[in-house]
Amino acid sequence: MEGEVVINDGTNKPASMDSLLQWSQWQLIDSILPTGGFAHSFGLEAAIQARLVSGPEGLRTYVIQVLENTGSLLLPFVYSASISPDMQTWHKLDKMLDATLTNEVGRKASIAQGSALMRVAAAVFQEVPNLKTLRDTSLSTGAVCFHHAPIFGLICGLLGSDVQTSQRAYMFMIMRDVISAATRLNLVGPLGAAVLQHQVAVVAEDLSKKWMDRAVEEACQTMPLLDTVQGCHGYLFSRLFCS
Repeated sequence: MEGEVVINDGTNKPASMDSLLQWSQWQLIDSILPTGGFAHSFGLEAAIQARLVSGPEGLRTYVIQVLENTGSLLLPFVYSASISPDMQTWHKLDKMLDATLTNEVGRKASIAQGSALMRVAAAVFQEVPNLKTLRDTSLSTGAVCFHHAPIFGLICGLLGSDVQTSQRAYMFMIMRDVISAATRLNLVGPLGAAVLQHQVAVVAEDLSKKWMDRAVEEACQTMPLLDTVQGCHGYLFSRLFCS
């Protein structure tokens, strides 16, 4: 019948709702969403000036190391927030991550991106009024720093994304932003960047599976050199990125 909503087999969710969820998921990781991710190089700019990265092969290694560190350190926060998207859990995770991040440059970058993401999500995803309520309440109390990873998981959970998709999406965003930064730093051209992203996707999937669905108590640094390099970004004489 015209206008009839088809129900998926084995679920209680209308097929049309599943389709709308996919549109929201795509928008959440779309580069046009103004969350400030492209203002950060995740330490790549400092690594280039320190001559730790000097060509396409070095870039590939760096991107993989960033993904490894993201999976081990930040995916647990995305996962925990997405399976329990409420204010109490979010505030707890935010405080834990604030205490876990060891370099001030990375910490400020996480807060800047998280604050922007929460503001944008509250304005865009108006079908989830809890987002605006959570943001307004937290701003008024000053109870959280608005770190990026827990907020991303919180939004995914409130939108109804499954936890595996949420974690893969987070890894994709980090990979995309680092490679985009490499393009603007003239380390690789746009076509080369697209080829690199496609090649690294295989590794990113393996790393996602490796670190997926872990509790925050298991969060750890696997690439401490990256943390050190990013911490040096503020000492650069000239720089294009914020971190």
